[in-house]
Amino acid sequence: MDQQQTIEYARKFLQDIISFFGENIEVTAAVEDDVIELYVETSDLNSILIGRNAETLRSLQYIVSTALRNKNAELTRVNVDIADYKKQREEKIAEKARGWIEEVRATGDSHVAHINAADRRVVHRVAQEYEDIQTFSEGDGRDRRIIIAQKSS
Repeated sequence: MDQQQTIEYARKFLQDIISFFGENIEVTAAVEDDVIELYVETSDLNSILIGRNAETLRSLQYIVSTALRNKNAELTRVNVDIADYKKQREEKIAEKARGWIEEVRATGDSHVAHINAADRRVVHRVAQEYEDIQTFSEGDGRDRRIIIAQKSS
């Protein structure tokens, strides 16, 4: 499958999964940095499709990505966002990160946060806005954490 066929397959595949919940909800697709971005518009199914702690959302992402790998698709990384859930979560994490960074700047002490990989990426991105702050991740698997520190320390 070429890139355009891959994008359309992913969009249709997710739309078909959602239709099993009894609604025909439009799914839009785009590509950004070799990641297929699938967006599901707001509906009455938001809470079901997102799930507790976004577990259903991550599962949908995994299923679509696996289907693409099984089809030997050109792109296999997928990001699913339902009713801007991820966008809003990213904004909340970015706000927390700015608070942690200000705390590190004020006290000089490093800050350690046990957060998932997607949230760590947001913190790393926010920290790049500050010349005197550095971030790095330590640990493995579920024990992985991000450390925010001043560059001088």
